[in-house]
Amino acid sequence: MIDVRRSQQMRDLGVVQRGAGILAEPARAFGLPAERNEAERITDELFAAMERIGQVHPFAKGMGLAATQIGIGRAAAVVQPPGDAPASVLLNPRITIRSDEMDEQYEGCLSFFDVRGLVPPPAEDHGGDHDPDR
Repeated sequence: MIDVRRSQQMRDLGVVQRGAGILAEPARAFGLPAERNEAERITDELFAAMERIGQVHPFAKGMGLAATQIGIGRAAAVVQPPGDAPASVLLNPRITIRSDEMDEQYEGCLSFFDVRGLVPPPAEDHGGDHDPDR
């Protein structure tokens, strides 16, 4: 049985939940540097959303949030590692190279909050590009 209270809690915090069309649509890339102000505004919204979410649900292993998850169809994400490490802001992210080594772990998604699964991410990322939906 799915506990809808947890996903409803995320929805109440502004996180778009499974079934929403925006999650299935490609995010629109930024034309940089021309759209710098728009990118900064959306990044600020992502940090604000992460702050709200973190006050209700602590994520000991870190948290990532893509703009589409807060209803903004742009290619931006913020990844906050655990501890005091600084957050990474990703604009127009792409995976360019993958490692053959895998490090399979259970992961979840704020937009599919009631679902957890084994995800086989590469053990090492190259070039600093990441997939914001991971």
